[in-house]
Amino acid sequence: MSFDGTEIEVCREHLGSLLTEEVDALRELEDVLVREHDVLGARNVAAIERTALVRAQMMGGLARTEEHRRSLCTLHGYTPDWIGLESLMSWCDPEGTLLSRLRECAQRAMRCRDLNVKNGVLVAARMKQVEGMLNALTPRANQPVTYGPKGMAPRANRSHEWGAV
Repeated sequence: MSFDGTEIEVCREHLGSLLTEEVDALRELEDVLVREHDVLGARNVAAIERTALVRAQMMGGLARTEEHRRSLCTLHGYTPDWIGLESLMSWCDPEGTLLSRLRECAQRAMRCRDLNVKNGVLVAARMKQVEGMLNALTPRANQPVTYGPKGMAPRANRSHEWGAV
């Protein structure tokens, strides 16, 4: 494939706008993940649901941006992966003017990953806490399931656990 200077410039501009879009989206996602941690700690169910919806929408937007970047690589004959992106950047941006945006994307993505892991730990702890409370309410829940002679687990009759005589 042969490209002239204009095509190279258009590619650099397109890649630059994709990287800027990604940096902005990751910055917003980082803010949402910080807010998500706060609402998880406050146990505000409505706020948790709203934050989760916003986070999911943002992740969709980031996935679309990544798909555009992959398509740009493929369009110019490079593989749609990190190696292809590096090759594309070497071709359309040999001066490295986009490198700082790419680095910022990587740094923000790592911060978002770390925040997401932190939030996941908090969610897991809350789930463990709820599981413990449920086990306290339904003592049979923590007993191992055993099978009878017909290979079936015994049916639980919980009516007496809730105060029935």
